[in-house]
Amino acid sequence: MKHVILGAGPAGVIAAETLRKHAPNDQIVVIGDEPEAPYSRMAIPYLLIGKVGEEGTHLRHTPGHFAALRVELRRGRAKTVDTAARAVVLEDGSRESFDKLLIATGSSPVQPPVPGITGPGVHTCWTLEDARAIMALAKPGARVLQMGAGFIGCIIMEALAMRGVQLSVVEMGDRMVPRMMGPTAGRMIKQWCEAKGVKVYTGARVDAIERPGSAAAAPAPAPAEPGLLSKLASAIGLGGAPAPAPAPAAAAASASGAMQVKLSTGQVLEADLVISATGVRPNIGFLQDSGITCLVGILTDEHLQTNVPGIYAAGDCAEAFDKVSGKTIVSAIQPNAAEQARVAALNMAGQSTSLKGVTQINVLDTLGMISASFGKWDGVEGGQHVELTDEANGKLLSLQFDHEKLVGCNSIGWTEHVGVMRGLVEGEVKLGEWREKLMADPTLLMSAYLATAQAQSAHAHIKPR
Repeated sequence: MKHVILGAGPAGVIAAETLRKHAPNDQIVVIGDEPEAPYSRMAIPYLLIGKVGEEGTHLRHTPGHFAALRVELRRGRAKTVDTAARAVVLEDGSRESFDKLLIATGSSPVQPPVPGITGPGVHTCWTLEDARAIMALAKPGARVLQMGAGFIGCIIMEALAMRGVQLSVVEMGDRMVPRMMGPTAGRMIKQWCEAKGVKVYTGARVDAIERPGSAAAAPAPAPAEPGLLSKLASAIGLGGAPAPAPAPAAAAASASGAMQVKLSTGQVLEADLVISATGVRPNIGFLQDSGITCLVGILTDEHLQTNVPGIYAAGDCAEAFDKVSGKTIVSAIQPNAAEQARVAALNMAGQSTSLKGVTQINVLDTLGMISASFGKWDGVEGGQHVELTDEANGKLLSLQFDHEKLVGCNSIGWTEHVGVMRGLVEGEVKLGEWREKLMADPTLLMSAYLATAQAQSAHAHIKPR
């Protein structure tokens, strides 16, 4: 049996290791499109602040790890999947046949169609190559402007701030992390960042990026595959026509050698470096004519199998069923990628295994302010909601209920409740009388969790006569 894995990130590596454990005699080929050893993108911020070197981003550190497992690592980028011939066609024209295929191609940054965004001095922060370019420019005192203040953007922002740069952040939404936190929480995070010296512009977008001595930049091409962005549109900054010629003040400032970044608010900011962190989208364009069903991501069943038998998907490119929302979603966080890869690999090895569900978890450290978001943090239709806010002490606790169940929550500063919130939401625990108690006092989460867990344990030990 030959297994081919497209993607050498966390999902691809975990799938290969799981396959080798449960299919010791099968052939395994992992195809990655970067000239690096398999690494974790989540480690890049630690590289930016100097906590690790490049080797510290690598997923496995033992020399010869993959060779010892008899896992072949191959470099290439998929052009298409020939489902009839059971082969992956690569961009260099070569083909890799398979019996079972796992697509774990991850996601890529979305570049908004802003005039000047493709020129020098503008970078995403997604690959090791990006990190090298950013470290060369983000020196102490450098003027850095970041586009986007979502979950990934805030992680990048913290790393940049720790490098000692003069940092400005521009976010289209009316608050920071708008797809993770409610209005009050998002506003509190913004105020916290501003108190730490970061300039934050919400309700604004970048309309143009101009460079010294150049005419107004030509518009960048629109992102490919617009049909794939229907659920990600809010993460994309929509640029308009090219901006008019610089005002005299902006033209004078350009003599300093800085880029002139024009905002939709009319403000013009100087920048030595611009970071684009406006969202990501699944890498699934190569599947367009393959017959593999894709919505926002690659649609999978509870076994992570696609509509084509023997072809699976996992990680940022996969769309899996979320039991909390009752819908299929793409949830681009590493714990999901790891679990989906494990389940997919077990099924590829012939061990029928089901995914328990997609974990909707985001825990974020923003310059020392800890925030968390679980499940349907924005609530469900007809549900109940309670919010406790203590802005003076930087605390917020917001709970969303659907009848007896806690279905989502936001928190800032309540770090002792993070595990409990996850357990109640993911466990779909029926709270009974504790729902009303939590509506009256949300800080009783730990008591509610212990009481309901004890009740469930007692019920499980009752044996019928």
